Amino acid sequence: MTAPASGHGGSGPFVALQEPNFRLYAAGQCVSLVGTWMQAVAQSWLVVELTGSGTVLGLVVAAQFLPVLLGGPYGGLLADRADKRRLLLGTQTALALLAGTLGLLTVTHAVRLWMVVLLAVALGTVNAVDNPTRQTFVPEIVGPRLLRPAVALNSVMTNAARAVGPAVAGLLIASVGVGVCFLANAASYAAVLAALLAMRTDRLRPGPAVTRATGQLAAGLRYVRGTAGLWAPLAMMALIGTLAYEFQVVLPLLAREGGHGGARTYGFMTSVMGAGAVAGGLAVAARGRVGVAPLVVAAGGFAAALTAAAAIRWLPLELAALACVGASGTAFLATGNTTLQLVADPSYRGRVMALWSVTFLGSTPVGGPLVGLVAEHLGPRAALALGAAACLTATLLGLAALPRVPPHHRHLDPRPPGLSRTGSPPTE
Repeated sequence: MTAPASGHGGSGPFVALQEPNFRLYAAGQCVSLVGTWMQAVAQSWLVVELTGSGTVLGLVVAAQFLPVLLGGPYGGLLADRADKRRLLLGTQTALALLAGTLGLLTVTHAVRLWMVVLLAVALGTVNAVDNPTRQTFVPEIVGPRLLRPAVALNSVMTNAARAVGPAVAGLLIASVGVGVCFLANAASYAAVLAALLAMRTDRLRPGPAVTRATGQLAAGLRYVRGTAGLWAPLAMMALIGTLAYEFQVVLPLLAREGGHGGARTYGFMTSVMGAGAVAGGLAVAARGRVGVAPLVVAAGGFAAALTAAAAIRWLPLELAALACVGASGTAFLATGNTTLQLVADPSYRGRVMALWSVTFLGSTPVGGPLVGLVAEHLGPRAALALGAAACLTATLLGLAALPRVPPHHRHLDPRPPGLSRTGSPPTE
């Protein structure tokens, strides 16, 4: 006979939209993330316009993510302790004000490089708290039953924005100027703030309260060190995040190489990567399993795609290779993120996801200048090849770590518990 309906029908990652609060959250994120990608593209292009230097661009990107490296673990601890919805209202408001300030400085032609650096540092400081809070707020919205599709859908939304945001930014930069991108991003935060305020707080599912005590940061680090299903993905991301995800540095220089073009080509390259990223995120959400073993496979695919992008010089094929880079890079990100969310104990989840942010974003202060230096002196294709080598090394590291990972952490079913492959309740 058929089991009673659970109220969570649907299929794939979109089953998470059955939760009303998550629908609000997703709608706000869809708008805001487009603005975030517009700002990322515009900031990189602004630095290139001001300096023309890949090394300086790498240093500016490093300055933005240095606070994540230094303060990320404390941001995760704060996320474990605080009311996440209220904390996000504060961080999102601060991010809107920073984007608006940079926009006004740019459109009035008052912007200088030191101002961009100062605002980038402030942005990174807020993101050190905002990133782990956003990631650990999703389980509170949907609960454990819908956590897997919700995390996957969140990744898909991020990469859909990555496809749209850069394309819009490229058009705006070429038509009305780079400053408008920052102002548009500032306005986009209104959607997130409205969604957070409209949520029904009685439907949220807060995790275990983590009261203030000494040694909590060290306890989180010990927990990760003793759990191979956590430290192996984090070690792999430390390598890949440092050298392979520095596209803010590489792509502006690649767009200018060989007479490819300017802002339009840059926006198009980033959009093609974003389109591939959406496909990669959907593939992981709909069909792929997560866990350390699939993460090793994803790292190998990322290495192959970066190798192809570094070798191909004809623009149409290069764009196809960049789409593969986007797909494989997002497959690695989505697989790693979901693996950590599912393996981590809820009371440690904020600190674990903060370490994920540190290895992904916080590694940029090291990788950004290094990749920028390689791109400026050896060319952007050499920088892509360096990223491919990092992915290959991470793949080998993951293979070496697999025997120490418990079997139930090597492969994790990404479907919601109790649902069949079609998203319907199982039959008896």
